[in-house]
Amino acid sequence: MAIELQKKNESIMEPTHHEVMERGDTGKNLDDDGHENRTGTMITASAHIITTVIGSGVLSLAWAVAQLGWIAGPAVLMAFSVITYFTSALLADCYRSPDPITGNRNNTYMDAVRANLGGMKVKLCGLAQYGMMVGATIGLTITASMSMVAVKRSNCFHKNGHQVDCYTSNYPFMIIFAAFQIILSQIPNFHKLSLLSIVATVMSFTYASIGVGLSVAKVAEKGHHVRTSLTGVTVGIDVSGEEKVWRTFQALGNMAFAYCFSCVLIEIQDTLKSNPPENKVMKKASLIGILATSVFYMLCGCIGYVAFGNDAPGNFLTGFGFYEPFWLIDFANVCVAIHIVGTYQVLSQPIFGFIEDFCAQRWPNSRFIKNNYVIKIPFLDPYYINFFRLVWRTIYVILTTVIAMIFPFFNDFVGLIGAAAFWPLTVYFPIEMYIAQTKIKRYSSRWTWLKLLSWACLIVSIIAAAGSIKGLASELKTYQPFKMKN
Repeated sequence: MAIELQKKNESIMEPTHHEVMERGDTGKNLDDDGHENRTGTMITASAHIITTVIGSGVLSLAWAVAQLGWIAGPAVLMAFSVITYFTSALLADCYRSPDPITGNRNNTYMDAVRANLGGMKVKLCGLAQYGMMVGATIGLTITASMSMVAVKRSNCFHKNGHQVDCYTSNYPFMIIFAAFQIILSQIPNFHKLSLLSIVATVMSFTYASIGVGLSVAKVAEKGHHVRTSLTGVTVGIDVSGEEKVWRTFQALGNMAFAYCFSCVLIEIQDTLKSNPPENKVMKKASLIGILATSVFYMLCGCIGYVAFGNDAPGNFLTGFGFYEPFWLIDFANVCVAIHIVGTYQVLSQPIFGFIEDFCAQRWPNSRFIKNNYVIKIPFLDPYYINFFRLVWRTIYVILTTVIAMIFPFFNDFVGLIGAAAFWPLTVYFPIEMYIAQTKIKRYSSRWTWLKLLSWACLIVSIIAAAGSIKGLASELKTYQPFKMKN
């Protein structure tokens, strides 16, 4: 099949409204700010949210509930759910400024902070947002490789018995995952991810349902008996007093990570059509996404705890709490890997767009950065390839993969990411922007309780980060990067 390659000398950035009118475009396919018409709906926005939220975090929730117990475990999960929805509703109103319905669009989270707060807070937001996304893509690479390894080990256990080691290195599977991401990273922007997000959403519901079903089956087994308690793992039996404290902190980080989607909420909202108002649609999409994920989180966390008790594995699909039916476990882990392929892209696209826009502005006359080439494929829409995009995105995927190979610690890593990102992106900036936008009077009752909520979440983030750092430090004492077992 012949493929025709033609040069197209145009910026990788979207044209401004002024540039569009100068070219003589009628605006027929343009939105109210001169950009290409946005076509997102509540369904696609909900899919993006569920793709981002339900992920590697759900697999560690049985372990997290085991650390906190029957009282604190479900209560903390519910608290994170309520707080996340409340602050996401505040953030949805910051998409347009100064008015949430008729104001100017803020295409990124940083743009919203710039319009509402300005100053040094814009840089701090960028550091938190893009740092969290980079960390999350590293964590996703670890998780995807673990799921692919679990498929191979599951077949080995089924064939040779559960007592066999069946060791399999994660590294080849990280490279396979990276190869897929290098290809998918050439999807031009966030607006083209809808189909991938819908597929990923289906996968997430599938493997979460399988995990819940297997947990229920394990509970129903004859003679099944595990230890659970109101306060979780028992000091003196399961862990020492010090370990109990650090594990509790780490469990908070894992639960926070399970609700981290605020870093891409504005970018998701930027895909929505102008009518009905984006903030109203986004609030409904956030509610749908958080309700759906919260139900699965409570089921996975609580039923997983009933199934495994205080010995719950850090990842109940890859930690081999289940061995049979091996084919169903294989299928669930394949679904995890496919879902993570989509999540990686949802979290990477804002990073890609930020760097590409910055470079296009910094070097406006660079043909390497700005020139696109049209690939005409018979029977398909033309594809525009940009060599800067090809090189830079490939380098990014390779770097995140190498870091994942160096630090392949699942629970500690996701806990640290969740702790570091939860307070600034999910709580602090949405509350501060809401206060600024609505001009809430300082020291009023509403101002006071919003500030108290922010400070309480800051304390939770600090102790969760401390627990994850302690866990990473313990792992690093004995870990040797790239060393293969004999």
